[in-house]
Amino acid sequence: MLFTQGEIQRQVDELAGRLESSLADGEVPILVGLMRGSLVLMADLVRRLSSVHVDFLSLSRFSQSESGSGRARIEKDLEIDITGRRIIFVEDVVDTGLTLSYLTSSFEARNPKSIEVLALLDKRARRIIDIPIDFAGFEIGDEFVLGYGLDYAQLYRNVPFLFGVDDLDVLVRQPDAYFSFARELMRGGEEAQQAAK
Repeated sequence: MLFTQGEIQRQVDELAGRLESSLADGEVPILVGLMRGSLVLMADLVRRLSSVHVDFLSLSRFSQSESGSGRARIEKDLEIDITGRRIIFVEDVVDTGLTLSYLTSSFEARNPKSIEVLALLDKRARRIIDIPIDFAGFEIGDEFVLGYGLDYAQLYRNVPFLFGVDDLDVLVRQPDAYFSFARELMRGGEEAQQAAK
């Protein structure tokens, strides 16, 4: 157990408060969620802000052998015109910084007013490109994390807390291996989640 449901909600409150207090009078930022991991964070964040526009991006990543470049490609682009607007990329976790570096440089050509990053998890231990995180939540080590939007094989996104997987081989062999653990702690609520830390 890394962060309980209550700890996450308090952190999202703080991130929303910092973002809200940074807005100029009448300013309506565009929150850009990176699908699919940011979905839960985006939903919680949007409900805490007074006025915001929302859009989503979807990226496909190719390995070196598939594309020759090892780079990402935008599969689902924004529908909102960002010219002259304040853009805030919302990420579940920032690790290497490669994706956000690519997106930031790509979107600068669209002439936004500014581009910022809000991330619930900062996995600085894996950083390759030192991309600035303007609104950072928790800093974590180099661990595989599930819950609160983060998945393995599309599983565990609905878990309201975040937990680290200590044996990735088990998860690869049996993707639902942690279901009983997650269900038990979901039923037990905050008290059970705190006890599991």
